[in-house]
Amino acid sequence: MQTNPTYSSLVAVGDSFTEGMSDLLPDGSYRGWADLLAGRMAAVTPGFRYANLAVRGKLIQQIVDEQVDVAAAMQPDVITLVGGLNDTLRPKCDMVRVRDLLTEAVERLAPSCKQLVLMHSPGRQGPVQARFRPRMEELFGVVDELAGRHGAVVVDLYGAASLSDQRMWDVDRLHLTAEGHRRVCEAVWQTLGYDPEDTEWRTPLPATVPPPWLARRIADVRFTRQYLLPWIGRRLTGRSSGDGLPAKRPDLLPYEH
Repeated sequence: MQTNPTYSSLVAVGDSFTEGMSDLLPDGSYRGWADLLAGRMAAVTPGFRYANLAVRGKLIQQIVDEQVDVAAAMQPDVITLVGGLNDTLRPKCDMVRVRDLLTEAVERLAPSCKQLVLMHSPGRQGPVQARFRPRMEELFGVVDELAGRHGAVVVDLYGAASLSDQRMWDVDRLHLTAEGHRRVCEAVWQTLGYDPEDTEWRTPLPATVPPPWLARRIADVRFTRQYLLPWIGRRLTGRSSGDGLPAKRPDLLPYEH
């Protein structure tokens, strides 16, 4: 990548990871790594424009149907695409179909921007995500293949030990904390060729004494009741947490701090 590039616009495409959950702002909205990245890029490029089409819960078919053509039509300098992970977490997942849809998305987005950014999504340590790791890693193999074929860059968050730490994840165990999103922003920022602001974003958090056994079990029960069971229910019924929600920032407009 070029050093200190000049990109005048960014469009983010994806699901809850790109929407910014769980980086909660005081007004109840979500910020997230894409907003942070847009803010940094705007600070060095006057008139910088930004759109975020991401909606929580979206599967790769929905991303292709609802976001890809919209992003391509905007003709931005940079497009970020992160999708398919929600598919891998479903009880039944057709990885051939996921590959085909992700291929379609990349083939439509790559020619419409100066730089397409793909990612290996971060993975939290724990038994729930461990079950789905083979699918996740298969998805990342597809990402690498498509990047090589279409000139996209890949941000490897899955390989960053800092982001697998449970302390980087919110209480729902599915979404990053504000600090996690900050580190993702830094990773994308550096991958695009900007000078690092944090050279240690991959560095794991200092070790701490784990909570007592009883506190961990109470947290597990609360997590199961408040997050895991409703999540499983949505998976089994084909519902999504993003049903009926609009894109986060649907228009490519000047970014205001």
